[in-house]
Amino acid sequence: MSTATNGGTVDLDGLGSLHYLGIALALVSGVVHVILGVSFAPEPLGLSFLFAGVVFLLAVAAVLVNYRRRLLYGLGIPFTAGQIVLWYYLNFAAGDKAFPADVGGIGAVDKLAQLALIVVLALLYRRE
Repeated sequence: MSTATNGGTVDLDGLGSLHYLGIALALVSGVVHVILGVSFAPEPLGLSFLFAGVVFLLAVAAVLVNYRRRLLYGLGIPFTAGQIVLWYYLNFAAGDKAFPADVGGIGAVDKLAQLALIVVLALLYRRE
């Protein structure tokens, strides 16, 4: 299991193209959630967006400093899947929007990034 070995500095050793793809996908979702969080703050939904965005961004930082990467991959899968389930439930199952007509551009980009992130995390988890 990977643990921090470099005192908190960026450690790119051992990062491959799959890692960089996961980092890019997590950054997309993190930035989308922070932007949505700021636009909805201080409402509870806005705060939950901010929380999710910060978690995605902190996870990227933790991967970059080689802090327990395998654990991050394992935790990232259910966290990201939970984001997708909550999004669907709040917007479509319990909301007044129609799926897929009312997904929107930002929602589509975010959810596609999250689905791809789950696949990348599963591959990384299995490989380590």
